[in-house]
Amino acid sequence: EILLEGARSLSTRFNPVVGCIKSWDWNPQWTCPVIIDNMMNLELLTWAAREGGVPEFHDIAVAHASTTLRHHFRADSSCCHVVDYDVSTGEVRGRFTHQGLADDSSWARGQAWALYGYTMMFRETRVPAYLAQAVRIAEFILNHPTLPADKVPYWDFDAPAAPETPRDSSAAAIICAGLLELTEFVPSEAADRYRAVAHQQLRVLASAEYRAELAENGCFLLKHATGHMPHKSEVDAPLNYGDYYFLEALLRTRRQLTQADPRQQRGSRR
Repeated sequence: EILLEGARSLSTRFNPVVGCIKSWDWNPQWTCPVIIDNMMNLELLTWAAREGGVPEFHDIAVAHASTTLRHHFRADSSCCHVVDYDVSTGEVRGRFTHQGLADDSSWARGQAWALYGYTMMFRETRVPAYLAQAVRIAEFILNHPTLPADKVPYWDFDAPAAPETPRDSSAAAIICAGLLELTEFVPSEAADRYRAVAHQQLRVLASAEYRAELAENGCFLLKHATGHMPHKSEVDAPLNYGDYYFLEALLRTRRQLTQADPRQQRGSRR
């Protein structure tokens, strides 16, 4: 019931003219800002529609994902952080960043949210456009020239590729979890490639470079995440969602390794 109440509360943020869930109220210069992070909220709505018998929650999730697909992404399948909409017409007023390097840059965790979000929405809806977008995002990430060899991205893909540039281990963990689920929906050749990268990311994140010693690092698991670089907040620090998706990726890997062909069980949760 707590989860269903959360879904009901979230649904009140939906603007039917825009076709999205409004993110923030704090900036008076924006009328209906929508952040790419909101893709992660949609699973609550699809679950609540299924478990609570409220089909309009599913409709809201699909509307939000489809509107975001139309307006958040660039020609190279990278995404901006914030899209601001006109509440009277639904038209885009502008595209911005809040945590990235620039309005036209590719904030690393934003790309991770997008990859995971569209993979999850394909699992929940089987809308082919969502899977196609997840694949395009994965290819953008994995083929980006600034992605380090260890596959832990710099905090923004457009930030200088230099040793002193902060990494974002949380983005790597989210990308890893997303790639692992994506392997269950794509042909075997692509699945093998995505799985190899995800397993590399897991090994790197579990290494002494990124995995904290017991009771150190504020008792978080992962080191070297970047929360909000423009505001110099949580830079080279642990983040709770980094730990969460690291654990989820480990659980997904364990499940996949114990079944013969993950693609035979598409739609299984963890």
